[in-house]
Amino acid sequence: MARPGGEEQTATADPWGERMPRSVGLWSAVAVLVGVTVGSGIFRVPATVATLLHSPGPAMLCWALGGAVALTGALSVAELAAAMPRSGGIFAYLLEAYGPLPAFLFGWTELAVIRASALGATSTIFAEYLGYFIPLSPEQVHLAAAATILVVGAINYVGVKRAVAVLTPATVAKYGALLVLGLLAFTAVSNGGEAGHRVIWQGGAQLSLIATALVPVMWTYDGWADLSFMGGEVANPQRTLPLALIIGTCCVMLVYLVVNLGFWYALPAGQIAHAPLVATTVAQHIPLIAGAGAAVIAAVVLLSTFSGLHASLMTGSRVIFAMGDRGLLFRSIGRVSPRFQSPSAAIWITTALGCVFVMENDFAQLAARFVLGLWPFYVLTVAGVYVLRRTRPDLPRPYRTWGYPLVPAVFLLASLGMLANALITDPRDTGVTLLVIVAGIPVYYLWRRFTVRPVAA
Repeated sequence: MARPGGEEQTATADPWGERMPRSVGLWSAVAVLVGVTVGSGIFRVPATVATLLHSPGPAMLCWALGGAVALTGALSVAELAAAMPRSGGIFAYLLEAYGPLPAFLFGWTELAVIRASALGATSTIFAEYLGYFIPLSPEQVHLAAAATILVVGAINYVGVKRAVAVLTPATVAKYGALLVLGLLAFTAVSNGGEAGHRVIWQGGAQLSLIATALVPVMWTYDGWADLSFMGGEVANPQRTLPLALIIGTCCVMLVYLVVNLGFWYALPAGQIAHAPLVATTVAQHIPLIAGAGAAVIAAVVLLSTFSGLHASLMTGSRVIFAMGDRGLLFRSIGRVSPRFQSPSAAIWITTALGCVFVMENDFAQLAARFVLGLWPFYVLTVAGVYVLRRTRPDLPRPYRTWGYPLVPAVFLLASLGMLANALITDPRDTGVTLLVIVAGIPVYYLWRRFTVRPVAA
């Protein structure tokens, strides 16, 4: 693997071609993965799932399937992460396996839609719940959301050590609070004084409905691969990255299953389906916190969204940095701050894009609409495990995918099935998402036409 071009870069690059310090340890890496994955979705998606699946059996099967798909993806991507611990993660793997066009399209999709809209959505949910404690007008909600993005951007700018030092305790507190909420839900009582009997499985197999519900469920699991974006800053990466990807994904799966089991124990399907803020509704039925349920949930959501926003900006900026560093965007975007050793230009670009999106009205719906935008690239990435085993047999592989070749195949089949189901059941939004990706092709060739520098492989 060639190092990036440029005298300053090659003078300070490590053996993999990275120029930033490798200071993120195992548990900090796990915190990054959990932080970016567990955000606002777990507070909203259970209601969507209950609307489609009217009993706990199919709903819990859907959440378990989502976790299994994410885990097979993490087990597969871990091989690439250990072999190529590069900034940009998936971007770097696509560049190595398929060349610059798919890598550029991944970065384009991240840059044009996914990351900025996600930052806008998460920061606005943070500001809305902040309004529970500090009254805010609709205009002030937007301003508070933009200010939060700026604060998170500044924290990331002053170096990854400081950024992780803020992120880790916030993520631990969020995770613990969610786990406690899920467990306390089993103490919930109905208006009659007892939790009602639940029909475990209502109706037939419902495979099509489960596949449809899997799309929003996978939105809540999305983030399982984002740690790889920071591959250039992880210490002892050939051991740490695979372990953190697998441990972090298992932690997310555990808390989602506990929380959803608790929700389904506490409330019948009809109430869950008509409770978009389902956690608040559940909290009102828990004797220990019933009186302060709304305040408790608002505090948990604030923790969750702040941690998710912080981790999302941290990981997303590394994709933009990698594009500049490898010559698929302006080289200046690959700048590393001499003082803080952070990808300063990429961080401020990501911050600015998030602030722009936060002023839009429907960006939360936009984030949900484009939930499938990254999945074609996840498919290509996991398929890259097979491709690189054939084309780069010489590549050092400290970790090899457990269960190969079956585990990557399971991920690919599940992902392709989910994409096909989305095209059938929601052709408009899915088609628009694919068009956004395809729109990057002419942008790439225009870029190549006016760029003379070769791309580092």
